[in-house]
Amino acid sequence: MRFKDYYEVLGVKPDASADEIKSVYRKLARKFHPDVSKEKNAEERFKDINEAFEALKEPERRAAYDQARANGFRAGDEFRPSGGHGGFDFGDAGNGQFSDFFESLFGRMRGGPGGAGTSGGRRARAEGAAEVRAELEVDLATAYAGGKQRFSLQGPRGTRTLEVKIPKGIQSGQSIRLSGQGHVGPDGTPGDLLLQIKLRGDERFAVDGRNITVNVPIAPWEAALGARIPIPTLGGDVEMAIPAGSQSGRRLRLKGRGLPGEPSGDQFVVLQIQVPAARTDADRAAYEGLRNHYADFNPRGR
Repeated sequence: MRFKDYYEVLGVKPDASADEIKSVYRKLARKFHPDVSKEKNAEERFKDINEAFEALKEPERRAAYDQARANGFRAGDEFRPSGGHGGFDFGDAGNGQFSDFFESLFGRMRGGPGGAGTSGGRRARAEGAAEVRAELEVDLATAYAGGKQRFSLQGPRGTRTLEVKIPKGIQSGQSIRLSGQGHVGPDGTPGDLLLQIKLRGDERFAVDGRNITVNVPIAPWEAALGARIPIPTLGGDVEMAIPAGSQSGRRLRLKGRGLPGEPSGDQFVVLQIQVPAARTDADRAAYEGLRNHYADFNPRGR
């Protein structure tokens, strides 16, 4: 990972005032915002400008960055955070949109409503900035493991493609805020993009908060005698013991096998007894033998 010179990106001196940094950022953001710019590589330049401003606009974050520079790091140098520099934890600094260098220095995104990278409410932003809200559909596998997802956003100058980091365990109804990726406001400041998360329906798993439910078919003899069978989970198949004498509809729990979080959700396994079809004379004879053996059993009686 390479060290980034955020002062160089904005074209300001390391001793520039906060007001000067903000003023320069507004001009550059207006010039290179993908919705309005005709400049070559505008989208890439805008991402760098936005990341540099996020690093320098907060005094504590800027001080941490300056500390790394004071240790001799300059643009392009190999950078690995260690005890003497880097590794700072600023919670929401990563925001799911910036470089690995930014996140290694300022801390990675934490999941959860209102937490870093996800937002349960509105965050203060520059007056006049045009916040944009959009829905982002995420499949269950990505919500479980986390990852990156590309999506398209319609703007005044057409469609642009963005990439967002999806934190592990994100749920429907939570949101991810991408700083500066909204439309440009009247004062030239780009607003934020607020992505409302919606988990895509899954053919195997049902979701309830962080808990997962899956229906699992079992044979009559597995239900009657007990068995160990593979159970599908979001993290792969696991073996589970089916208690003897289980009935259809019985719910078993796999603790901690739902969506990640603090605490992680559980996975509930709903047993569904599947009866083999009586297709041959031998099949029918087998069922008749069971009927005769359990002559006193009445599933509708007491």
